[in-house]
This record gives sequence, structure tokens and C-alpha cells, in this order.
Amino acid sequence: MRILLCLAVLASAVSAASADCPAAPDIGAAEADLFARAQEAQTEQIGRDISRELWKLWATAPDALSQDLLDKGMSARASFNFVRAIEMFDRLVAYCPDYAEGYNQRAFVNFLREDYELALVDLDLALDRAPRHVAALSGKALTLMGLGRQDEAQEVLREAMMLNPWIPERGLLIDPVGQEL
Repeated sequence: MRILLCLAVLASAVSAASADCPAAPDIGAAEADLFARAQEAQTEQIGRDISRELWKLWATAPDALSQDLLDKGMSARASFNFVRAIEMFDRLVAYCPDYAEGYNQRAFVNFLREDYELALVDLDLALDRAPRHVAALSGKALTLMGLGRQDEAQEVLREAMMLNPWIPERGLLIDPVGQEL
């Protein structure tokens, strides 16, 4: 009973905190356009440029507070201050539970910490919110590889490459007879 009460209080707190977070910007049309351009790109440089544009879309948070939390978390992660990064991303997902990038970034920190199981949970949460988030898909493939789940990893990597054939992880794709492509 006590656990249920704690869960109810936590759910209420998260719900109250997220009530102030506006919806994430609608990036569907821009994202679809960039995926189409990526699939038509003729060079790796063009593909990389498109990938950077996709990152700008995903890293545009719903409001100033969520952007600040995202930026601070990414800065902490870049300086290998994983404790601070996790703290910022925890606050971000509590404040904006529907914003996929908070989960994706927290997953990346946990991947770097080699906590693949925890990273996988957040990657699935990110993909529940943004199924075409190629970085989360490729991150999931890398995480599955870290867990030794190669067949699943290859399947997810192929899914990511169908959206953007220029992802850096494409070099990890193995053809059906087991040879790297």
C-alpha cells in the first residue's frame, strides 16, 4: 500500500510539473523533408549536412526552461560530468515527459557509462514519442550491440538507415551472410 501511495504521489508530481511544459514543436513536415533529401543525397557531405539539420530539429525544446535544461545537460555530458548531465535530463523529462530528446540524451549518458539496460529503457521511451528519431534508433542499435544482441541491433540499424542512409553507424551494418558492408 505504501508503495502505491508513493507511486501516486510521484505520478501526481510529474503530472503537475509537466502541466507547465508546452507541447514540443511540430517538426513532422520538416523532418519528412530532411529524410527525403537524405535519401536523395549523392555525397556523404550532403548527408552529414542534412543530419546536422535533423539534430537542430530534435534539439529544439518546447520552451526556454526545457531548452536550458537540455543545453546544460548536453554541456555537462560533453565535459564528462555524467552526474550533472543525468540530473539535468532527469529534470527535463520530469518537466517535459512528452519531449523525446530528454530521454534520448539521458540514454546517451547511460550508454557512455556502459549502463546499456538503463540506456535501452530511455531509448524506447524516446522512440515511443518520436518513432523516426534516427539518432535514437542508431543509439538503440549501438546499445543492443553493447548488450550482445547483434541480430536485433542489425534490424534497428537497418530501420534507421531506411530513414537516413548517411548515419555514421552505417559502417556497422552487416549483410545477411555476416559480412560488414
